[in-house]
Amino acid sequence: MADSATSRPTVLVTGAGGRTGQIVYNKLKERSEQFVARGLVRTEESKQKIGAAGDVYVADIRDADRLAPAVQGVDALIILTSAAPKMKPGFDPSKGGRPEFYYEDGMYPEQVDWVGQKNQIDAAKAAGVKHIVLVGSMGGTNPNHPLNSMGNGNILVWKRKAEQYLADSGIPYTIIRTPRDNVLILVFGQLKKKNFLYNNIVHF
Repeated sequence: MADSATSRPTVLVTGAGGRTGQIVYNKLKERSEQFVARGLVRTEESKQKIGAAGDVYVADIRDADRLAPAVQGVDALIILTSAAPKMKPGFDPSKGGRPEFYYEDGMYPEQVDWVGQKNQIDAAKAAGVKHIVLVGSMGGTNPNHPLNSMGNGNILVWKRKAEQYLADSGIPYTIIRTPRDNVLILVFGQLKKKNFLYNNIVHF
């Protein structure tokens, strides 16, 4: 909920332990006169990595029941969680060919980018969150995109399904499809200035 003394919105960044998530979380913390920042990470190790602050929650987004405390009193949710493929060992670029990738058990895109993001949207709706920013990927509307073949995960297919679920949720939203982390900082600055239309998709 917005801070009554200064009207600062409370913003929760999920995936705050990841590369992009850390950038966004730290930028919000740096602008404490404008925002009350919260973070959500999957493990205690990730929490320690970003400073172990009291405003960082530990929860698995695949477990819907664990998300309620983190979203309670939040004005805006920024979803930066994503499945991450790993390269199979043994690849030698000097021998030509292409590397092979895999997802760890339980961490496939269907579980993270669909079920996990759906859980976040549902939790946010139940808590009365006023705005959700979902950061996706370029190529989400192309089922034949090469990223879908990595680890047989169909990652962009599941990301697209989550985007549609958010669009149908009734919660004001912004979907951002961008390939570069540095653009995100500019994006969130513009969101603060309300330069983006709600219920819209922003491409870069």
